[in-house]
Amino acid sequence: MGKKVRIFPERYGFFPYIFLVYVSLPAVAIAVESGIKLVIGYGLLLLFLLTYRQLYCTEGKKTFTYWLAVQMLIILVMSLFYSPNNLFMGFFPANFIGWYKKKRSFYLALAVFAVVQSVPLVLGILNQGLTDMVYFLPFFVIMLMSPFGIRSMNQRQELEKQLNEANEQIKNLVKREERMRIARDLHDTLGHTLSLITLKSQLVEKLVIKQPERARVEAKEIEKTSRTALKQVRELVSDMRAVTVAEELVKVQSILEAAGIEYHFNGDSGLEEVPYLSQNILSLCIKEGVTNVVKHSKGKKCTIHISQNPGEVVLVIKDDGVGLDEKKKVGNGLTGMAERLELIEGKLNAFSNSGTELIITIPVVVKQKKDEAALL
Repeated sequence: MGKKVRIFPERYGFFPYIFLVYVSLPAVAIAVESGIKLVIGYGLLLLFLLTYRQLYCTEGKKTFTYWLAVQMLIILVMSLFYSPNNLFMGFFPANFIGWYKKKRSFYLALAVFAVVQSVPLVLGILNQGLTDMVYFLPFFVIMLMSPFGIRSMNQRQELEKQLNEANEQIKNLVKREERMRIARDLHDTLGHTLSLITLKSQLVEKLVIKQPERARVEAKEIEKTSRTALKQVRELVSDMRAVTVAEELVKVQSILEAAGIEYHFNGDSGLEEVPYLSQNILSLCIKEGVTNVVKHSKGKKCTIHISQNPGEVVLVIKDDGVGLDEKKKVGNGLTGMAERLELIEGKLNAFSNSGTELIITIPVVVKQKKDEAALL
């Protein structure tokens, strides 16, 4: 199959072809000429069509300016030596001038264009009178203003393109962070459990002959531990969906009550205005924080407080246990919490205050929940 030939780049669609209709007007005007002037006129028109095509194909390249200069020169010649009405061809370069991204290039091209259009216009007024040329003045103003509108539209399209690329990158980063989170949770949650099963299995192997009764007890413990591990895997899988703070608070209340720790909650757990991604990360932080209370604090009381301030949400998890040991920060999962919070520009502060106090602050950014649900 041969390569399909295209006159204009595919991304512009049918728009370049529609503009070609206006070339028919100078073509008709040239037809009244004769001899060498007729030949030169159609030659200039063909060259103008070539510049029109090349301007679409050389966008962003150095030759773009050269082709634009040739196009404006053709308009100048045809307006001076054929018909002043050929000034209407100025709508073609006016469109391309708006494609310049640099201000200096844009204003320089616009200034040259203004001169090219003004010279035939002034000469026409001097030769034919203002009355015969006044009809062109509104179009002259439109030609000088249209590059600003086209440039603004192109800049907006470029910004939208960059925004779409940034959103796509954010989606990929969120997915990658979620995979890292799952891997980290699998390691942190199941690593201890599987190590315990290994140790108990080795112990049973040693006791099965000397102390069979104790071996049976340890075997039962292994079974119980393995069931716990299975439950943990199921919980991790369920965590892959968006979990709201209200749902997580119900779970941690059950965990604390089962551990014999008194639970108190203050504030509003609804957080309807908080995006799903932020709620999911907050939920994971609550789960990690309460797990640390149960495993390490040796406390009897745990208080969770949530407050919504203008532009931010503050979550406080406090216990009355032994306090924070700086050497155990990493082991207690604070690093993992901080890494998750970085994704949403949140902050984590930990203090020893008659126990351990975690203060989590996240900014509230208004987003479309439908898009965030797709990410999670």
